[in-house]
Amino acid sequence: MSQCPRKRARVAGVVVAAGLAVSCATNPATGKKEFNLMSEAQEVALGKESDAQVRQEMGVVNDPALQRYVDGVARRLASGTERPSLPWTFAVVDSPAVNAFALPGGYVYLTRGILAHLNSEAELAGVLGHEIAHVTARHSAAQYSKQTASSVGLLLSQIFVPELRPFGQAAEQGLGLLFLKFGRDDELQADDLGAGYATAQGWDPQGVSSMLETLGRLSEGTDRKGVPNWLSTHPMPADRIARLDQRVAALRSQATRELSVNRAAYLQHVDGLMFGDNPREGVLRGNAFLHPDMKFRLEFPQGWQVQNTPQQVVAQPQGGGAYVFLQLVSQPQGRSLQEVAAADLGQSGLQLVEGGETRVNGLPAFVGTFRGQLQNMGDVVLRSAWISHNNQVFRLAGLSSASAYRQLQQAVDASVRSFQPLSAGEADRIRPNVIELYTARSGDTWQSLASGPGHSTVKPDTLAVINGYPVQERPQAGDRLKIVVEQR
Repeated sequence: MSQCPRKRARVAGVVVAAGLAVSCATNPATGKKEFNLMSEAQEVALGKESDAQVRQEMGVVNDPALQRYVDGVARRLASGTERPSLPWTFAVVDSPAVNAFALPGGYVYLTRGILAHLNSEAELAGVLGHEIAHVTARHSAAQYSKQTASSVGLLLSQIFVPELRPFGQAAEQGLGLLFLKFGRDDELQADDLGAGYATAQGWDPQGVSSMLETLGRLSEGTDRKGVPNWLSTHPMPADRIARLDQRVAALRSQATRELSVNRAAYLQHVDGLMFGDNPREGVLRGNAFLHPDMKFRLEFPQGWQVQNTPQQVVAQPQGGGAYVFLQLVSQPQGRSLQEVAAADLGQSGLQLVEGGETRVNGLPAFVGTFRGQLQNMGDVVLRSAWISHNNQVFRLAGLSSASAYRQLQQAVDASVRSFQPLSAGEADRIRPNVIELYTARSGDTWQSLASGPGHSTVKPDTLAVINGYPVQERPQAGDRLKIVVEQR
């Protein structure tokens, strides 16, 4: 949950302008003629404009040494491609989602989330080579061209829409434009090209296969900013790894020098890397949500799935059907919180059934129950609190069908009662979770590591996946592993 509204995408203008130059262009990586609306100059212009949006909306990881390390590996790879003269730009962006993406013109990004899931420099080269290949083969440019040619509303192509729209808000223009999903052929071609780029620069192409195996164990999903995980944007055909293994075997047999993996060097660079949410935009600790900058905490219903986005925090029970959500009221209007509530609901059509002003843990509040009809939901009940804290008004509400309201009311009221301020000291003590290196001992299991040195910060299965292990396979004594701990 973010304090400030973010600027929306401006990249569509470049795409539309590119649409004026319809042509059949040559793919630089394959030599084949392909439909593409963009010249190289237009690719670079689009990438440059989108780069500014990425850096503003996602932010970059504030670790100059890590950025230099990734940039060095990436530039070495790019120098040996079919398009070495592009203005290649590489950055690690501040997202816990496990993904990497490339924009036309040579702009490539890795999330800090994907770095936490890699286990060697060869795997890093595999990811970077794959994304570089999407640029050299003009996959990104072709996808933009197809989208524009078919008149798809790119700016409305959101990655994920966790927001409830109970008050008739217009669809947000998000980062979805930057995460166009590639098809099977593009993915396989990027695998082949990326493995070749890595091998040519001295890295073991087996890193591409092991990277894909690890990422294949992830579930589809998004982070709090709506950034999708790898499987959401990089489809995994059943034969993909088997096919790649054949390519890797051929590349290794043809290599004229020893190929490097550099596991230890890579692990040293990710030691201390933030894992999961950045506390500056709120963190989840179990079912509790804490925001050290806004200085509050609350608890969502136990066992509900919670999603933290810049617009709001949303909780939903298994199976759906009801929601509890927290939002910051933008420009609250009214002399009292009851007037703020009435203005906030606006033209929603929801009518106040009962409610009144009260205090929640010492904070002024208005709590009310509203009934009405909403599109796609029919008869609904909204139970909502407007809470004033630090010169801001928060809306903490629950929404369900009228028939399911009695069960929802208890959950909402418990969350409202849990909303309380954080002192400066309490806020300062909230630390991010980080990667820490650990040497496995005899008898260690993922369960013992998660509950012991990891202090139950993440689940055992998560530890197995970030270390490149199948979840049923135990770590071996002497293995250098990554565990997740709260920053000391």
